[in-house]
Amino acid sequence: MIARFVRWLLCLVGLVIIGFATFYVVTAPSPLPASHWAGLGDPDIKNGEMVFWAGGCTSCHAAPGAQGDAKLVLSGGLALNSPFGTFHVPNISPDEKAGLGSWTLADFGNAMKRGVGRNGEHLYPSFPYGSYARMSDKDINDLWGFLKTLPKSANVAPPHELPFPFNIRLALGGWKFLYFNNQPRVVLANADNKVGRGQYLVEGPGHCGECHTPRDALGGFLKDKWLAGAPNPEGKGNIPDITPGSKAVGSWSAADIANYLETGFTPDFDSAGGSMAEVQQNIAHLPASDREAIAAYLKVLPAR
Repeated sequence: MIARFVRWLLCLVGLVIIGFATFYVVTAPSPLPASHWAGLGDPDIKNGEMVFWAGGCTSCHAAPGAQGDAKLVLSGGLALNSPFGTFHVPNISPDEKAGLGSWTLADFGNAMKRGVGRNGEHLYPSFPYGSYARMSDKDINDLWGFLKTLPKSANVAPPHELPFPFNIRLALGGWKFLYFNNQPRVVLANADNKVGRGQYLVEGPGHCGECHTPRDALGGFLKDKWLAGAPNPEGKGNIPDITPGSKAVGSWSAADIANYLETGFTPDFDSAGGSMAEVQQNIAHLPASDREAIAAYLKVLPAR
């Protein structure tokens, strides 16, 4: 009887080890090789600045309350509250110690497109690499070039404050297995170049779905409710539905949407408020053709 129990126990331990090993292999960080980032050439700094504004980098990475040129000092420190704990936004200035000054393009690119940190660790999706994964390598290279032109900051953000089990980074591999990919959020038949550009901006650098799409209990997007509105991930209230079926903006024309993104004024002469005010100010830096492309994409989405 004892021998049988020992055999049973050993089999159980073996199965646990095999299961853990399988999980680790399937969900291990998978950065792109350094060769992937070689040969991209000198960055286009002007385009990198446009990518910077499309991505709204200042909204999270500038010091809380920063205004004017101070918004270009990406010192981090903003606290993002969530159902999983509090995330503290890091310094991404060119400072060699506190920021990204000692990083390579490959380090930066793998953080953006694979959610993998410089030391090979999984990054938390509070950094929206789930959207940035759709960005082109050229835009990543150009953005990296622009970031290196910005002022340095020696500020060191505090570590995340996450309870168990959310403080276990290994589990993020499972989250990526379930939710992380670089495929289009929606498939649009016969989309022209303008709509395609808008889809790229909204689903990629603009990461609009991070706030406008509801999530399940594990923080993954509800795929059939893309941009259909969601609870505010940082506190009270709701982020509106921005599909053509929206009661808030569904009746707006493409021109209305493009004008709102440029000026902050709705067709009823109301103005952007809350976190959207800063998003609008960022998008206002983009060329008119990009704002028109975003509007064109939003108008051809399935109504939710």
